[in-house]
Amino acid sequence: MNFSSANSGQPSFTPKVQSSRRKVTDTHITLAHGSGGTAMRDLINDIFVKNFDNPILSQLEDQASFNLANLLQYGDRLAFTTDSYVVDPLFFPGGDIGKLAVNGTVNDLAMSGAKPLYLSCSVILEEGLAVETLRRVAESMQVAAKEAGVKVVTGDTKVVHRGAVDKLFINTAGIGAIAAGVTISARNLQPGDVIIVNGELGNHGTAILIARGELALDTQIESDCQPLNGLVDAILSVCPDVHAMRDVTRGGLATVLNEFAVSSQVGIRLDEQALPVREEVKGVCEILGLDPLYLANEGKLVVVVRREHADIVLSAMQTHPAGKNACIIGEVISSPSGIVLLKTVFGAERIVDMLVGEQLPRIC
Repeated sequence: MNFSSANSGQPSFTPKVQSSRRKVTDTHITLAHGSGGTAMRDLINDIFVKNFDNPILSQLEDQASFNLANLLQYGDRLAFTTDSYVVDPLFFPGGDIGKLAVNGTVNDLAMSGAKPLYLSCSVILEEGLAVETLRRVAESMQVAAKEAGVKVVTGDTKVVHRGAVDKLFINTAGIGAIAAGVTISARNLQPGDVIIVNGELGNHGTAILIARGELALDTQIESDCQPLNGLVDAILSVCPDVHAMRDVTRGGLATVLNEFAVSSQVGIRLDEQALPVREEVKGVCEILGLDPLYLANEGKLVVVVRREHADIVLSAMQTHPAGKNACIIGEVISSPSGIVLLKTVFGAERIVDMLVGEQLPRIC
């Protein structure tokens, strides 16, 4: 696991981790924790190595090495993704930045049909961050990784001057293997296909908004942050011929479906009455002039399958905890090409455009 200096112009070091692991005694992050010396070594050992410990990570090399033969048992292609997380606040109902970082990358891998296997974890720390905050985040990441069945095997840490970042930023990259015969792509949609989501929309964006304390609202909405690879396995076990699949994060459902429509040059029609949105989320959206179709999610996916496969896929999803509220919300149509339509509760239709700008910043 490689950790280098955060200070421009100073040399980088890869500290040798001693067999005796010393506990961090500082209460807050200082620039010394990114200097490559003893303070940095103790921080790495006590917080990262202690929580993420596994046979690959324990080698503490500048990179993680894998046996390719072991990867081949899961598939014939490699999936690789990366994402950065800057959520504000760091802790919110239903999750935190660490849980978000693990599940977000796991889910990006799973949407290709891949089995997620290994993650990296790089952190940028603000001088003055409470060490206990970092410890809580690392512990949360390990819990999330265990639930998703992945290992954090390499990473990096930087410390920057106070004010250069907002407390803590995390980047995670992930590797997985895609099984032979699975070809999931936004370019695969065909007229007549059915569109399914695995549950309530907009919970994450709403939970983050309320957690910021800027609104005098009292609700029990929690983020839907969760790993989706188990749900994807359940889907592929009954229908390997999934046309398209994507997790619904920034930009919400509307953005994902617009991307699908443009990529496949088809139209999509949604049924407003079929959309699963909590009344509390609808209420918040009405007060603030937001649209739940554009709100962020962190535990939702949209899957597109042939109509003849829809019932069996829906049943398989509903038997999994992450898909118990799965439902059919629309269909793929031949025209208008590249357009998403919403059939309203009044029977009329309106165009659902791609999100312009940002409804809520810093939500993941």
